[in-house]
Amino acid sequence: MSKEPEFPPIRDPILERPLPSSPEAERAILGAIILDNSLIAQAVELLMPSDFYVPSHRRIFLAMIALFERGSEINPILIAEELKKDNSLDSSGGMLFITNLTFGVPHTSSLTQYAKVVRGKSLLRKLVKAASKITAQALEEEDEPEIVLEASHKAIFDITLDNTSKSFALIEEIAERSLHKTYEIQESGVALTGVSTGFADLDALTLGLQKSDLIIIAGRPSMGKSQLGIQIATNAALRENVCTALFSLEMPEEQIAMRVLCSEARINSQAYRSGYVNQHEWDKLGQVFHSLVGKRLHVDDAPILTVTQIKARAMRLASELSRLQLELGLIVVDYLQLITGSTNRRESLYQQVTQISKELKGVARELGMPMAVLCQLSRAPENRTDHRPVLADLRESGAIEQDADVVAFVYRGDMYKGPNEEKDNIAEIIVAKQRNGPTGNVFLRFNYESARFDSFQQQH
Repeated sequence: MSKEPEFPPIRDPILERPLPSSPEAERAILGAIILDNSLIAQAVELLMPSDFYVPSHRRIFLAMIALFERGSEINPILIAEELKKDNSLDSSGGMLFITNLTFGVPHTSSLTQYAKVVRGKSLLRKLVKAASKITAQALEEEDEPEIVLEASHKAIFDITLDNTSKSFALIEEIAERSLHKTYEIQESGVALTGVSTGFADLDALTLGLQKSDLIIIAGRPSMGKSQLGIQIATNAALRENVCTALFSLEMPEEQIAMRVLCSEARINSQAYRSGYVNQHEWDKLGQVFHSLVGKRLHVDDAPILTVTQIKARAMRLASELSRLQLELGLIVVDYLQLITGSTNRRESLYQQVTQISKELKGVARELGMPMAVLCQLSRAPENRTDHRPVLADLRESGAIEQDADVVAFVYRGDMYKGPNEEKDNIAEIIVAKQRNGPTGNVFLRFNYESARFDSFQQQH
């Protein structure tokens, strides 16, 4: 038998090259701090010890930070004494090396520029290491491709978040923007600072869905939270001309379309599903369909998504819209407990939900748009005489309450009535938390036939 040819392993040429670094810029920063101790505060704000590539530079910077935290002077002698505490003076170059850091140092006012160089090289190293780790994971073929892909998304996402920084702003500048915004609202005559929910009383309480806010809409099964989320998304796209992304992890896109059509046309959803639609209803459906044409309600019905993937898809959609000179203005996710957590399977459900909640808030802030996330409640309300939900009923994690800017519960008392009891068709939207506004209850009418919510003044 012929022997199969042996092929030499393919090596990544990138990994055989030195990692990006600038020892000269690192040395200039350390020397500048010794010459002008006040620069340590600026350096600590701009850099982490891990940003220094040369080990001796990293240890000296750590010693400088320790002296700074104690309010001590930063000079070669005290730095050397600090390094002696963990026997790292010799490995850091010794006293002569530390003293020579100040030789040939350019203008100390250039520290910001040197820090930018060092930080940039550190970022490139992180990218190289992440890429190397992803390559190794892919070549090992021990995990499913989807897991490797998610790990790669998360690695880049983490580096992006780590590189995001924001400096101080003067209160007068912030106040000026606030005054200008309030003046524009007064001139427009519309007391709405965010995306309208489509419900006047709810808008009056919240002033709309605010940019960068994480809005949790929670309820027990069959309370109608999915329908409420769909209506908010539909209203934003159809009536406010807000480009909206609806992530439906629970419901396929065809069911979303059916709900939108029946809700907007106000026809019996059961009749629609069974094909018993009369001519008048067909006419109304046709009108609704034409109202949808050209509107930007984008539906993603992938059943398995992580927060990183939701962010990536939202960013891609935002990029596509920007090419059309449009802007993504709202994200709706149905629902939180269906979002896939960390690839670390050893984490408890509590830990995963906590991490998911934190990441969702981060995405809302980074993208600068409201994110309404539907959420399943625990069974606790079922065991109480008053079944109205409270913040403690948020399932799996108190972090949801902490991270959310707004928490609203969907409650329909009819769901707890017996078959022979009269139903009032009233739904309560209980705004139990609002970081920047009041809490309170909003009452809506629930139409069983079309399975839609309406403000009382919107009845047709």
